[in-house]
Amino acid sequence: MAYALITGASSGLGREFACLFAEHGYGLVLVARRKDRLEALAEDLLASYGVVAHTVAADLATPEGLVALTDYTKREGIVVDVLVNNAGFGDCADFAKADVGKLDRMIELNIRALTDLTYYYLGDMLDWHRGKILNVASVAAFEAGPGMATYFASKAYVLSLTEALAEELRGTGVTATALCPGTTKTEFWDVAEAGPLSVARQAVIADPADVAAYGYASLMAGKVVAVPGVTNKIMVTATRFLPRPVLRRVVRKLFAK
Repeated sequence: MAYALITGASSGLGREFACLFAEHGYGLVLVARRKDRLEALAEDLLASYGVVAHTVAADLATPEGLVALTDYTKREGIVVDVLVNNAGFGDCADFAKADVGKLDRMIELNIRALTDLTYYYLGDMLDWHRGKILNVASVAAFEAGPGMATYFASKAYVLSLTEALAEELRGTGVTATALCPGTTKTEFWDVAEAGPLSVARQAVIADPADVAAYGYASLMAGKVVAVPGVTNKIMVTATRFLPRPVLRRVVRKLFAK
């Protein structure tokens, strides 16, 4: 059986990805901090699709959490065919006023955990000459983000890493895809302490099931950069032509509290 490992699987996009992969017959390794939610999801997937899902309750922002996950898959003899690096979070605050502890955790989860897990599971994929990696980035990856500076920078890293990796992997049987959604109806905004979304952002908020379906299709097609939604595609295209000072001011207005 082919296995998909999904981080941040307890809610939002991660939960939707779990349902999609289960529907397509994949075995699952579901990872998140909230054990109760993971176990409830595993029960739902078994009832709906007949798929047994392994659950690993771990904080991937810590070295111990990463070791707990990799040790588990090694101990269980699970070969990961698809890695979905979905776990991550943001924070709405000016850099100088932000909680530095929260920023450190963001970097550990959004960057370090994604990098380490990609490196760890890529080795087996290359040995087997097959495998797929989906890294969840964001439209934020294409511009600077005053008001969410560290989050935007972390997603720029994810996009850059994935594009470079995709080129390195050409001809190996392994692919890498960066999914770059815009505003999506998940717990992200609550965790980021964003407050009420602007009217502009409320108008384009996406359903996580639609975003996950687009990401799944793009991954299976071997697409390198996947931007769901017409509005998001227009926004990303605009970043190529608008002066960067203008972009910075627009983003500042969108995320100012």
